[in-house]
Amino acid sequence: MLIVGLVLAAAAAAFHVFIFALESLRWTEPETRRIFGVASEADAVTMKQLAFNQGFYNLFLALTTLLGVGLVIVGANTVGVTLVFAGTGMMTAAALVLVLSDRRKARAAAMQGALPLLAVIVTAIGIAMT
Repeated sequence: MLIVGLVLAAAAAAFHVFIFALESLRWTEPETRRIFGVASEADAVTMKQLAFNQGFYNLFLALTTLLGVGLVIVGANTVGVTLVFAGTGMMTAAALVLVLSDRRKARAAAMQGALPLLAVIVTAIGIAMT
């Protein structure tokens, strides 16, 4: 069960790397603007610095999680699982903040938070079973 939790955590991290790429590298592109509901290129340019910074938050959460997965794989279970919980727990919390700040963002919050929440739950069950 722990392995399933780690796979879910890695998938959540991969999704957050994708979000990083959209926010920090591709923010002003038409497809990215459509995904995030940014009306115009001028609006995207105005928001670019904020999106750039936010993208790096997503990248750092992903790296924390992936480092944790890697450490579990090499046998450093305690620190590895701690990092997995830290990364996926913060991803889940960020999704919760998103939906609580604007109910219209429920779909985006679900996309952002479903995998990390499942990773937290399944990893916790996996730990409890050992």
